Amino acid sequence: MQSAAYIHAPGPDYHPPEGVIYHYRVEWRLLNAGIVSLRMERGADGAEQVVGAADAIGLVARLFHVHDIFQAQFDPKTFCSLGINKHTEEGTRRRESSIHFDYQHGKSVADELNSNKNQRRHWEDPIPACTLDVLSSLYYVASLPLSPGSSFSFPINDGNKTANLDVNVTKREQLQTEAGAFSTVLVEPQTGSAIIKNRGKIWVWFSDDAQRIPVQMRGKLKWGTLTLTLESVERPAQAAIKPQSQ
Repeated sequence: MQSAAYIHAPGPDYHPPEGVIYHYRVEWRLLNAGIVSLRMERGADGAEQVVGAADAIGLVARLFHVHDIFQAQFDPKTFCSLGINKHTEEGTRRRESSIHFDYQHGKSVADELNSNKNQRRHWEDPIPACTLDVLSSLYYVASLPLSPGSSFSFPINDGNKTANLDVNVTKREQLQTEAGAFSTVLVEPQTGSAIIKNRGKIWVWFSDDAQRIPVQMRGKLKWGTLTLTLESVERPAQAAIKPQSQ
Protein backbone atom coordinates (compact mmCIF):
# COMPACT_ATOMS: atom_id res chain seq x y z
CA MET A 1 0.00 0.00 0.00
CA GLN A 2 1.23 3.48 -0.83
CA SER A 3 2.28 5.35 2.29
CA ALA A 4 -0.09 8.06 3.45
CA ALA A 5 1.06 11.59 2.72
CA TYR A 6 -0.36 15.06 2.37
CA ILE A 7 0.48 16.36 -1.09
CA HIS A 8 0.32 20.16 -1.17
CA ALA A 9 -0.19 20.44 -4.91
CA PRO A 10 -2.58 18.68 -7.29
CA GLY A 11 -1.21 16.00 -9.58
CA PRO A 12 0.40 17.27 -12.81
CA ASP A 13 -2.25 15.67 -15.03
CA TYR A 14 -5.21 17.11 -13.13
CA HIS A 15 -6.83 20.34 -14.29
CA PRO A 16 -9.45 21.95 -12.01
CA PRO A 17 -12.82 21.87 -13.83
CA GLU A 18 -13.36 25.64 -13.80
CA GLY A 19 -16.78 26.62 -15.09
CA VAL A 20 -18.01 23.02 -15.08
CA ILE A 21 -21.23 22.17 -13.23
CA TYR A 22 -22.06 18.63 -12.12
CA HIS A 23 -25.77 17.87 -11.68
CA TYR A 24 -26.88 14.98 -9.46
CA ARG A 25 -30.07 13.12 -8.67
CA VAL A 26 -30.50 12.23 -4.99
CA GLU A 27 -32.14 8.95 -3.98
CA TRP A 28 -33.35 8.12 -0.47
CA ARG A 29 -35.18 4.89 0.32
CA LEU A 30 -36.01 4.35 -3.37
CA LEU A 31 -37.48 7.88 -3.61
CA ASN A 32 -36.26 10.61 -5.94
CA ALA A 33 -35.47 12.86 -2.98
CA GLY A 34 -33.60 15.85 -4.31
CA ILE A 35 -31.18 17.55 -6.66
CA VAL A 36 -27.60 18.64 -6.03
CA SER A 37 -25.20 20.71 -8.10
CA LEU A 38 -21.46 21.33 -7.78
CA ARG A 39 -19.54 23.97 -9.68
CA MET A 40 -16.05 25.43 -9.59
CA GLU A 41 -15.04 28.91 -10.72
CA ARG A 42 -11.93 31.11 -10.48
CA GLY A 43 -12.42 34.32 -8.51
CA ALA A 44 -11.02 37.75 -9.37
CA ASP A 45 -8.47 37.30 -6.57
CA GLY A 46 -7.13 34.10 -8.15
CA ALA A 47 -8.69 31.78 -5.58
CA GLU A 48 -10.83 28.85 -6.66
CA GLN A 49 -14.40 28.75 -5.42
CA VAL A 50 -16.58 25.64 -5.16
CA VAL A 51 -20.32 26.12 -4.82
CA GLY A 52 -22.59 23.27 -3.78
CA ALA A 53 -26.39 23.56 -3.76
CA ALA A 54 -28.90 20.98 -2.49
CA ASP A 55 -32.69 21.02 -2.65
CA ALA A 56 -35.26 18.45 -1.59
CA ILE A 57 -37.97 17.72 -4.17
CA GLY A 58 -41.27 15.87 -4.45
CA LEU A 59 -42.66 13.97 -1.48
CA VAL A 60 -39.45 14.39 0.51
CA ALA A 61 -39.65 18.19 0.15
CA ARG A 62 -43.20 18.12 1.52
CA LEU A 63 -42.03 16.06 4.48
CA PHE A 64 -38.78 17.92 5.14
CA HIS A 65 -37.77 21.18 3.43
CA VAL A 66 -34.11 21.42 2.37
CA HIS A 67 -32.41 24.32 0.58
CA ASP A 68 -28.66 24.46 1.30
CA ILE A 69 -25.92 26.46 -0.40
CA PHE A 70 -22.26 25.90 0.52
CA GLN A 71 -19.36 27.96 -0.81
CA ALA A 72 -15.70 27.13 -0.25
CA GLN A 73 -12.63 29.06 -1.37
CA PHE A 74 -9.15 27.59 -1.65
CA ASP A 75 -5.66 28.31 -3.02
CA PRO A 76 -5.38 26.49 -6.38
CA LYS A 77 -1.63 25.92 -5.92
CA THR A 78 -1.85 24.18 -2.55
CA PHE A 79 -5.58 23.39 -2.09
CA CYS A 80 -5.32 25.05 1.35
CA SER A 81 -8.82 26.20 2.26
CA LEU A 82 -9.36 29.96 2.65
CA GLY A 83 -12.91 30.03 3.91
CA ILE A 84 -16.41 28.53 3.92
CA ASN A 85 -19.86 30.12 3.74
CA LYS A 86 -23.03 28.14 4.46
CA HIS A 87 -26.70 28.94 4.00
CA THR A 88 -28.84 26.14 5.44
CA GLU A 89 -32.59 25.65 5.41
CA GLU A 90 -33.39 22.22 6.83
CA GLY A 91 -36.87 21.62 8.18
CA THR A 92 -37.65 24.71 10.23
CA ARG A 93 -34.00 25.48 10.91
CA ARG A 94 -32.43 28.54 9.24
CA ARG A 95 -28.74 29.33 9.69
CA GLU A 96 -26.00 31.43 8.10
CA SER A 97 -22.38 30.48 8.81
CA SER A 98 -18.98 31.74 7.73
CA ILE A 99 -15.53 30.34 8.52
CA HIS A 100 -12.28 32.13 7.70
CA PHE A 101 -8.93 30.31 7.89
CA ASP A 102 -6.36 32.74 9.28
CA TYR A 103 -3.07 30.94 8.64
CA GLN A 104 -0.99 33.93 9.74
CA HIS A 105 -2.38 33.58 13.26
CA GLY A 106 -2.95 29.80 13.10
CA LYS A 107 -6.68 29.79 13.74
CA SER A 108 -10.10 29.45 12.12
CA VAL A 109 -12.56 32.25 12.82
CA ALA A 110 -16.23 31.27 12.65
CA ASP A 111 -19.50 33.18 12.95
CA GLU A 112 -23.02 31.79 12.85
CA LEU A 113 -26.48 33.34 12.82
CA ASN A 114 -29.42 31.24 13.99
CA SER A 115 -32.23 33.06 12.15
CA ASN A 116 -34.98 31.22 14.04
CA LYS A 117 -33.87 32.63 17.38
CA ASN A 118 -31.91 35.63 16.06
CA GLN A 119 -28.90 34.34 17.99
CA ARG A 120 -25.29 34.88 16.97
CA ARG A 121 -22.31 32.73 17.87
CA HIS A 122 -18.58 33.38 17.39
CA TRP A 123 -15.76 30.91 18.00
CA GLU A 124 -12.13 30.28 17.10
CA ASP A 125 -10.06 27.12 16.88
CA PRO A 126 -6.38 26.40 16.16
CA ILE A 127 -5.49 25.16 12.66
CA PRO A 128 -2.30 23.77 11.09
CA ALA A 129 -0.27 25.57 8.41
CA CYS A 130 -2.67 24.20 5.78
CA THR A 131 -6.05 22.52 6.02
CA LEU A 132 -8.75 21.53 3.55
CA ASP A 133 -12.51 21.85 3.95
CA VAL A 134 -15.15 19.20 3.27
CA LEU A 135 -16.31 20.63 -0.06
CA SER A 136 -13.02 21.49 -1.77
CA SER A 137 -11.42 18.27 -0.49
CA LEU A 138 -13.60 16.42 -3.01
CA TYR A 139 -11.66 18.11 -5.80
CA TYR A 140 -8.35 17.66 -4.01
CA VAL A 141 -8.90 13.91 -3.80
CA ALA A 142 -9.75 13.95 -7.52
CA SER A 143 -6.29 15.41 -8.20
CA LEU A 144 -4.48 12.52 -6.51
CA PRO A 145 -3.06 9.47 -8.34
CA LEU A 146 -5.97 7.20 -7.45
CA SER A 147 -5.29 3.51 -7.92
CA PRO A 148 -6.68 0.55 -5.92
CA GLY A 149 -4.60 -0.07 -2.81
CA SER A 150 -3.36 3.52 -2.50
CA SER A 151 -4.00 5.59 0.62
CA PHE A 152 -3.69 9.28 1.44
CA SER A 153 -4.12 11.39 4.55
CA PHE A 154 -4.62 15.13 5.00
CA PRO A 155 -6.07 17.61 7.54
CA ILE A 156 -9.65 18.74 7.13
CA ASN A 157 -11.70 21.39 8.93
CA ASP A 158 -15.39 22.25 8.76
CA GLY A 159 -15.28 25.17 11.19
CA ASN A 160 -14.50 23.30 14.40
CA LYS A 161 -11.59 21.04 15.36
CA THR A 162 -9.19 19.99 12.61
CA ALA A 163 -9.01 16.25 11.99
CA ASN A 164 -6.96 13.97 9.78
CA LEU A 165 -8.93 12.43 6.94
CA ASP A 166 -7.72 9.07 5.63
CA VAL A 167 -8.68 8.28 2.05
CA ASN A 168 -8.46 4.67 0.85
CA VAL A 169 -8.84 3.69 -2.80
CA THR A 170 -10.41 0.24 -2.78
CA LYS A 171 -11.33 -0.96 -6.28
CA ARG A 172 -12.42 -0.21 -9.83
CA GLU A 173 -16.09 -0.49 -10.84
CA GLN A 174 -18.24 0.12 -13.91
CA LEU A 175 -21.20 2.47 -13.33
CA GLN A 176 -24.14 3.20 -15.59
CA THR A 177 -25.78 6.58 -15.00
CA GLU A 178 -28.07 8.97 -16.86
CA ALA A 179 -24.89 10.85 -17.82
CA GLY A 180 -23.43 7.73 -19.45
CA ALA A 181 -21.32 4.69 -18.62
CA PHE A 182 -18.16 5.24 -16.58
CA SER A 183 -15.14 3.28 -15.48
CA THR A 184 -14.62 4.44 -11.88
CA VAL A 185 -12.37 4.09 -8.86
CA LEU A 186 -14.05 3.75 -5.47
CA VAL A 187 -12.73 5.93 -2.64
CA GLU A 188 -13.62 5.55 1.04
CA PRO A 189 -12.87 8.50 3.39
CA GLN A 190 -12.43 7.63 7.07
CA THR A 191 -11.67 9.57 10.22
CA GLY A 192 -12.26 9.29 13.94
CA SER A 193 -13.44 12.90 13.98
CA ALA A 194 -17.07 13.98 14.22
CA ILE A 195 -16.57 15.81 10.88
CA ILE A 196 -17.11 12.57 9.00
CA LYS A 197 -18.35 10.26 11.75
CA ASN A 198 -21.50 12.36 12.25
CA ARG A 199 -22.19 12.01 8.53
CA GLY A 200 -21.98 8.23 8.72
CA LYS A 201 -20.15 6.05 6.23
CA ILE A 202 -19.20 7.69 2.92
CA TRP A 203 -18.20 6.35 -0.49
CA VAL A 204 -17.21 8.31 -3.62
CA TRP A 205 -16.80 6.94 -7.15
CA PHE A 206 -14.50 9.03 -9.38
CA SER A 207 -14.23 8.52 -13.13
CA ASP A 208 -11.06 6.57 -13.88
CA ASP A 209 -9.63 9.12 -16.31
CA ALA A 210 -7.91 12.51 -16.31
CA GLN A 211 -11.19 14.35 -15.52
CA ARG A 212 -11.79 12.49 -12.23
CA ILE A 213 -15.47 13.36 -12.25
CA PRO A 214 -17.27 12.47 -8.99
CA VAL A 215 -19.77 10.16 -10.71
CA GLN A 216 -21.52 8.87 -7.59
CA MET A 217 -21.48 9.64 -3.86
CA ARG A 218 -23.18 7.66 -1.12
CA GLY A 219 -23.66 8.32 2.58
CA LYS A 220 -25.00 5.78 5.05
CA LEU A 221 -26.62 7.86 7.77
CA LYS A 222 -28.61 7.09 10.90
CA TRP A 223 -31.88 7.86 9.11
CA GLY A 224 -31.10 6.07 5.86
CA THR A 225 -28.78 5.99 2.88
CA LEU A 226 -28.46 8.91 0.45
CA THR A 227 -27.08 8.25 -3.03
CA LEU A 228 -26.08 11.08 -5.37
CA THR A 229 -25.75 9.94 -8.98
CA LEU A 230 -24.51 12.10 -11.84
CA GLU A 231 -27.27 13.17 -14.25
CA SER A 232 -25.44 15.61 -16.50
CA VAL A 233 -22.35 17.77 -16.90
CA GLU A 234 -22.68 21.42 -17.86
CA ARG A 235 -19.58 22.97 -19.39
CA PRO A 236 -18.71 26.66 -20.02
CA ALA A 237 -20.83 28.31 -22.72
CA GLN A 238 -22.83 25.12 -23.19
CA ALA A 239 -26.20 23.82 -22.14
CA ALA A 240 -26.34 20.76 -19.92
CA ILE A 241 -24.90 17.88 -21.92
CA LYS A 242 -24.28 14.24 -21.40
CA PRO A 243 -20.62 13.20 -21.68
CA GLN A 244 -19.67 10.50 -24.11
CA SER A 245 -19.94 7.00 -22.73
CA GLN A 246 -16.64 5.42 -21.82
